Amino acid sequence: MNKYISEFIGTFVLVFVGTGAIIANDASLGAITHVGISLTFGFAVLAMIYTIGDISGAHINPAVSFAFFLSGRLSLKDTFGYSTAQVLGALIASFSLLLLMPAHATLGATLPTVTPLKAFVFEVILTYILVFVISRVASGAKEKGFMAGVAIGCTVALAALFAGPITGASMNPARSIGPALAAGRLEHLWLYIVAPMLGAALAVLSLKMIGLECCPDSQTCDNSIVADPDCIANGLRRQV
Repeated sequence: MNKYISEFIGTFVLVFVGTGAIIANDASLGAITHVGISLTFGFAVLAMIYTIGDISGAHINPAVSFAFFLSGRLSLKDTFGYSTAQVLGALIASFSLLLLMPAHATLGATLPTVTPLKAFVFEVILTYILVFVISRVASGAKEKGFMAGVAIGCTVALAALFAGPITGASMNPARSIGPALAAGRLEHLWLYIVAPMLGAALAVLSLKMIGLECCPDSQTCDNSIVADPDCIANGLRRQV
């Protein structure tokens, strides 16, 4: 149960401060700036990895949990539990912001400025990049390590910096579900649920195709990977 609570809190923090930065930027006539918003999302992810990474893995994103499930690092039960906790955390965060800033029209909802098809492709690619990075710096099913938070937080901030004005750079169904429901902006929500899951699946597939996700127990992994007995049993190799 602790890991589910951790995912709930982690996603709450991400959505509250991330979309809160968008709302505050609009309320302050641009004082935070687009760069500030992007960094807020990145720093939130970084902070949560170092805070709850050793408890739940700090997925705080159903697409990431789905990727770990596909790669055999997370059970179906935990995948469902994680995703439920993440969506609930996002919903509580967004409805809290609705109570605090009821006049804001979107509450930080992800709304594309391009056609839905182009936005879909953007979100698939962005999530692919994010999950690719996470899969290579994570240990087992956990995003935990000295540089894991930096690598993943920077990836989130980088995606938000260049794609935020285009799609909102969600890469996270929970992050989009929360404000969409709180603000009643559901017209593009399907896009931000389906595209990240597809991007995550493609990242796992590509890692397996190029041999970075798994290695046979008869082979010796390269110097950056140490074979863990539990990972070998599952046909995985583990980043340290």
